[in-house]
Amino acid sequence: MSGLDWFVFVAILAIWGILVVNLILTMAGYTQYLRTVRTPAPRLPAVAPFVSVMVPAHNEGIVIVRTVVALLKLDYPHDRYEIIVINDNSSDNSAQLLAQLQADYPQRNLTVINTDAQTGGKGKSNALNLALRGAQGTVIAVYDADNTPERDALRLLVADLLQNQHYGAVIGKFRTRNKWATLLTRFVNIETLAFQWMAQAGRLRLFKLCTIPGTNYVIRRSVLERIGGFDTKALAEDTEVSFRLYRLGYRINFQPKAVTWEQEPQTLDVWFHQRTRWVKGNIYVILKNLPLLFRKVGRPIRFDLLYFLVVYFVLMASLVLSDSVFVLSVAGVAHSTLQGFTNTLWVFAIVLFVISTFVTITTEKGEMTLSNLVIIIWMYLLYSQLWLAVATYGMGEYIREQVFHQPAKWYKTKRYQ
Repeated sequence: MSGLDWFVFVAILAIWGILVVNLILTMAGYTQYLRTVRTPAPRLPAVAPFVSVMVPAHNEGIVIVRTVVALLKLDYPHDRYEIIVINDNSSDNSAQLLAQLQADYPQRNLTVINTDAQTGGKGKSNALNLALRGAQGTVIAVYDADNTPERDALRLLVADLLQNQHYGAVIGKFRTRNKWATLLTRFVNIETLAFQWMAQAGRLRLFKLCTIPGTNYVIRRSVLERIGGFDTKALAEDTEVSFRLYRLGYRINFQPKAVTWEQEPQTLDVWFHQRTRWVKGNIYVILKNLPLLFRKVGRPIRFDLLYFLVVYFVLMASLVLSDSVFVLSVAGVAHSTLQGFTNTLWVFAIVLFVISTFVTITTEKGEMTLSNLVIIIWMYLLYSQLWLAVATYGMGEYIREQVFHQPAKWYKTKRYQ
């Protein structure tokens, strides 16, 4: 084989390696789902722990009222939780809306922290740390400002947390509230079901691993204090906290019956900026923990660290190479003798992707439809390429910020009515 053929062969191995790993996680996740369905929901003790629900919000006037009202209607004992909204250096009408909510619900424990450019406006981690200082709860819950949690979400999360003293945190499931808005939100809806919550279930089943998402989770206050709160340099503060929690010997459990509905980006521009932030945040976490890869202290996070390394570096490079060879071969500039072989594998990869993804969404009522089957096919052909563009751009932005010593900026995701 020529040098180009060897590069193509290695790229094929990397791409198929990830596909197989994801297939295994999906199968394990499906068995975990069946196990969860048969397991009764956990119950709270007679005296429930006091919970501080923290909601970071920057210019969230469009969605904040709906979110706070949903939190006020949770079926958790009303005298055993407080809501702390961090109105973080907002320039819209958030302060007025939150003040009105406090007036409308004077009997409820609703606190609003209004920050300015000096005390706030420094990202989600800083806002959460501000709320943590005044929080009264022994358990901390976090919800994003665009969330509408189901009434039993908090109760299920806390009850699950109390089942095992080794649980440092328990995460729930989030669904797409605006999935019918655009083709993009249809993609995100399936991505959420197949590659976020089902992958979480699979990792829990095989490795007893979960990663805290940015919303709909509870964590022991003692754990947060032990790790020193949220890392203000981390754009992916959820993943960063997860890694530190595991290094302390705690576990994270997944309770899929605790559901919240969140708003997803409806336009490509908003989605691109949001996912770029995720990429930069995850790269930061990878590099921060990379020295622990083959050390004993890093054993609990080894699988996740290797997985992230492969996805953001090996897989990304392999996809770029594969796409480049395809374009060059079509243009007649270069040719690989493996082209016919790679085309066959590409077809098999599509079939594998479509079948495994469709199986995952059958777990949700109303998702097993012909239109979703077509959406999944387009996801492989189009959405995967968009992810590659985001990953490449995010990597470049991260390198640029490091070279020029520029602080990472928190991108505010646009909200919709």
